[in-house]
Amino acid sequence: MISELAYIHPNAKIGRDTEIDPFVYIGDNVVIGDGNKIMAHACIMPGARIGNGNTIFPGAVIGAVPQDLKFRGEDSLAIVGDNNLIRENVTINRGTASKGKTVVGSNNLFMEGVHIAHDVVVGSHCIIGNSAKIAGEIVVDDYANISASVLIHQFSHIGSYCMVQGGSKCTKDVPPYTIIGREPVAYCGLNLIGLKRRGFTPETIEYIHDAYRIIYQSGLNTTEAIEKIKSEMEMTKEIKYIVEFVESSARGIIK
Repeated sequence: MISELAYIHPNAKIGRDTEIDPFVYIGDNVVIGDGNKIMAHACIMPGARIGNGNTIFPGAVIGAVPQDLKFRGEDSLAIVGDNNLIRENVTINRGTASKGKTVVGSNNLFMEGVHIAHDVVVGSHCIIGNSAKIAGEIVVDDYANISASVLIHQFSHIGSYCMVQGGSKCTKDVPPYTIIGREPVAYCGLNLIGLKRRGFTPETIEYIHDAYRIIYQSGLNTTEAIEKIKSEMEMTKEIKYIVEFVESSARGIIK
């Protein structure tokens, strides 16, 4: 299961039934769980913590030091959960003193060339397309779908069940359940197909749509729109999530 042509540091901890191909590099201070497959020429750098059942394709690099000039060599981690598909040339950098760790959840698909920068938090069940670049300290909530060649500004927040169209440049937060696209980037409606695939009922989808009609079509500013939603709409879990997302947005939401 472990090739003699792989380099594994003596201090690295490898779980059961993990397959390691030739020319893999696994450095010091690495912990890898059970049932992983790590393909040729992948590099697992110091500070990586990898769960169970992941497939890591050739050329991927997990745990490299941050591309951040404030980094001073401090100890930090790159934490990856379970059952992720990490395709060719994906890079997941470890954290800085800011948060100390970069965290990736479980059951995600990172397509070829994705970059996950320092101190990012990615939830679970996300799809991030080829060559998308996720800058430092971004939060990506569960079930987000980020298409190919998307650029996302540092400190942004990407909501659950959204769809960011290919080639978009996101400098503000992407609200949950929405489609974001065009040039310049803008709100394009609800992610109807994604919501239906995830089992949202027509009634729930329409209720979410009502909230976004207030935010985007009422002529109110964002603060006024949120107050109107809070006063007039039932606080279902979906509406509460939208309200809390918008109210907590430091960068403001994409309009």
